Amino acid sequence: MARGGQGLARVAVVVRAGAAPLWWFGVFAAGIGVLLPGVTGRRIGVLAGAALFLITAAVVALVRRRRYAALARGAARAGKFDVLQDRAVTVRTWRRGHRWWLLLAFAVAFGSSFAVPAAGGMLLAGAGTGLRLKAAWLGRRERAEDTLLWVRVDWLDRRGGSPAGTAVKGLRGTGLAAGDAAPGGARRRAAALV
Repeated sequence: MARGGQGLARVAVVVRAGAAPLWWFGVFAAGIGVLLPGVTGRRIGVLAGAALFLITAAVVALVRRRRYAALARGAARAGKFDVLQDRAVTVRTWRRGHRWWLLLAFAVAFGSSFAVPAAGGMLLAGAGTGLRLKAAWLGRRERAEDTLLWVRVDWLDRRGGSPAGTAVKGLRGTGLAAGDAAPGGARRRAAALV
């Protein structure tokens, strides 16, 4: 980077990057799994899956919130020469780094349907929902503080994740108009033509 600038990735985008693949893999695995009678039967499998969905979504949404809040409170202003990474690049990096884990999770969720129909898929979908809820929480925090939160790319793990991991020493902040992602990590809507 020129003159000491750092590459920065949006925290909410990194958190949100796994939400869609986990959700869709989970829905697909649960949809196929519900067609199988399984050991426990469909009714028990779906009820167990619903409980796993709710528990997983809550746990994923709440885990490490204190760490995120502490890092957000200490966020320094991004420097003039810092380079803001595009949303698409951040998402692509995370998904490429986690592709084998996602496929393994899908295979396990599908395989578990032979014992407990749909439960594994609903657990995966719950994890995706939890990530989306966490990103939405970060988005509300960003709006309230009028600051988008960024993490140095070189502090993310080798798979492009862990924006609140032990390697992260602090976050950077910019105004709400910076970058190409809205608060919470979603795609920024194009301005309406007048």
